[in-house]
Amino acid sequence: MRVLVTGGAGFIGSNLVDRLLAEGHDVAVVDDFSSGRRDNLAEAATHDRFRLHELDVRDPAVIALAAELRPEVICHLAAQISVRKSVADPVHDASVNVQGTASVLTAAREGNVRKVVFASSVAVYGRPATIPVPGDAATDPRSPYAASKLSGETYLATFRALYGIEYTTLVLSNVYGPRQSPEGEAGVVAIFTDGLLSGTPTVLYGDGTQTRDYIYVEDVVDGFVKACGADGNGRRFNLGTGIQTTDRKLHSLIADAANAQDKPGFAPPRVGDLPAMAVDPVPACDGLGWQPRTDLATGLKNTVKWAVRRPR
Repeated sequence: MRVLVTGGAGFIGSNLVDRLLAEGHDVAVVDDFSSGRRDNLAEAATHDRFRLHELDVRDPAVIALAAELRPEVICHLAAQISVRKSVADPVHDASVNVQGTASVLTAAREGNVRKVVFASSVAVYGRPATIPVPGDAATDPRSPYAASKLSGETYLATFRALYGIEYTTLVLSNVYGPRQSPEGEAGVVAIFTDGLLSGTPTVLYGDGTQTRDYIYVEDVVDGFVKACGADGNGRRFNLGTGIQTTDRKLHSLIADAANAQDKPGFAPPRVGDLPAMAVDPVPACDGLGWQPRTDLATGLKNTVKWAVRRPR
């Protein structure tokens, strides 16, 4: 296939790019490097089937690019991903996540793209009534970021109805693995890993019993690759394990992998943090032929090995 990946210099996007190239596909990346890293694409840049276009997804040049390249699939991962930044500046969040998605879908129309695979977030579920969250759970966005992601899902359905562009939405739980930045709120595994390797104090908010569903980046990439096919058209799938891991347990596992002392500090709970989250992956297993394959301990050991040698 010829695939266009937006946000392809980011954590998940660059891992997806490497996988697509390894499978023999032609890959073009659109990234403005507002958060992505050029060194994430170092391996990709050695392939003659790779092209990098330094563009903001809101730039009209993206529409022209798609019309020129005519990719079969667009994997749309470019986004503003900070909940707190979205609360502080909802206009910017909507510009990147809503206007940016509308721009990508317009590009898909102009490029006669068969399918768009969209990265959504568990944030669209708000405070779910059932955990693990089923794939057909009601949405309840409680931040501008969550609202913008849900808006993106609505745009996908609208463009499908208007122009016949197929889509699959992938709702991502807490993704971790090589290339995740330790900066910002979205990378608790990276934050703990960086702190434990450097000897910097690590902090748990609350009493350590808050839970999340951690999914290894290679498993998420596998979900994107499978969604590029004909399966799952017009549907939303959760990519997670369905397993809840407490903050305290996560810290212990990373400390073990890093051969570091397991002695975190504690701070008051942060306002708005969910006490628990996990998603039901069974619909994705059935609908995409996908399944999470990497257990948390193994994934964390791989992540620590990468972090020891990561570019600084």
